[in-house]
Amino acid sequence: MAKDGTNRGGARLGAGRPRKALADKIAEGKTAQVIMQPVDLESVDTPPVREFMQELQRDGTKLLADEVYTETYQWLKERSCEKIVSRQLVEQYAMSISRWIHCEQIVTKFGYISKHPTTNAAIASPYVAMSQNYMKQANQIWNQIFQIVRENCSVDFQGNPQDDMMERLLRSR
Repeated sequence: MAKDGTNRGGARLGAGRPRKALADKIAEGKTAQVIMQPVDLESVDTPPVREFMQELQRDGTKLLADEVYTETYQWLKERSCEKIVSRQLVEQYAMSISRWIHCEQIVTKFGYISKHPTTNAAIASPYVAMSQNYMKQANQIWNQIFQIVRENCSVDFQGNPQDDMMERLLRSR
């Protein structure tokens, strides 16, 4: 703590040597514990998608959050991590990805340049910056989800639902 009472300095979040995956620890013959113990809940195929993730956008297009949510939850279920990752985290990820896709669709439709509202001069489209922000947000949330899965999945796994997002963007026209 600094003299002025603020908490500065010290270890930074994510600093240091990265943790080994649980599957790697088991492969080395070490005894490993699951970091987060799943709560005993009755598991369903996919929890119901909330209404706000299925609403139509102002321009009349459908938000794809429900599809992203379902795919991500199924990916977690295949790795037996659906009880460990919170539903809110998966919902945040689905909303960020779907908003990124929506912004990219608008950029594709209207282009990278728009008019300034008062001077009518050419300016960069605000949807480009929004798209970048949503993508950054989605990557941060995905890294949290992936870290939880990596630390708690006892078998090697392949496949990443985030690899499909650009394909989805190209298909959604």
